[in-house]
Amino acid sequence: MIQKAFKFFLNKIPRPLLIRVSYLIRPLIAFSLRGSKYTDPIDGKSFRKFLPYGYEQQRENVLSPSTLSLERHRLLWLYLKNKTALFTEKTKLLHFAPEQAFYKRFKKMENLKYTTTDLNSPLADVKADICNLPFEDNSFDFILCNHVLEHIPDDTKAMQELYRVLSPGGIAILQIPQDLSRATTFEDNSITSRKERAKIFGQYDHVRVYGRDYFDKLRSIGFKVEEIAYTDALSPSEIDKFRLAQGEIIPVCTK
Repeated sequence: MIQKAFKFFLNKIPRPLLIRVSYLIRPLIAFSLRGSKYTDPIDGKSFRKFLPYGYEQQRENVLSPSTLSLERHRLLWLYLKNKTALFTEKTKLLHFAPEQAFYKRFKKMENLKYTTTDLNSPLADVKADICNLPFEDNSFDFILCNHVLEHIPDDTKAMQELYRVLSPGGIAILQIPQDLSRATTFEDNSITSRKERAKIFGQYDHVRVYGRDYFDKLRSIGFKVEEIAYTDALSPSEIDKFRLAQGEIIPVCTK
């Protein structure tokens, strides 16, 4: 019953409200699914299974009951922890649309000067438009902007702003939902039906489907881009244990 109720909340209520409600429901879900088969690397807790998640198509066994992380969050956490100095060195971190799975953990890290921003999120310190950021040039050593750009009509302007506020030598990780079988990005502003947009773009409030040319667009802005397939560094058993998406690319951008 608890799991069914939570599944309803995941798919029916607005994201800002979901964040608030989940604080109450999440401990009950985690307790009901406790076990040892799958592990969330973000908090180290294990479960007999994860929850389903998805808009147009439900993916089974992907949503962590404890942190509410998805495949991309857990992969990113492993990459940040194992391959960057974000957890150890003094860093000015800017985090767009801060994910609940990361927010409290980053807030507690004494080496970080942590700033969150978004137009609507209750977790945002600074309410701001990604296309017109209220920060000075070269302000941040590290930027996390995950699954945001697919919502932005003028993603070129958003990318330019991200580049502007990143310090020289800084790192920006700019994850997006991406169809790697598609050479070029697809968008069509004439599609206005929410149902049709969800069917074509994967979610009603997405404005495009990014293809492999996404990386070259970032390069055209000025970024140096590494296309990191981090699951290639993990064993099949680790990929299954952490419930990761094999072959997902992490775009690691430097200025």
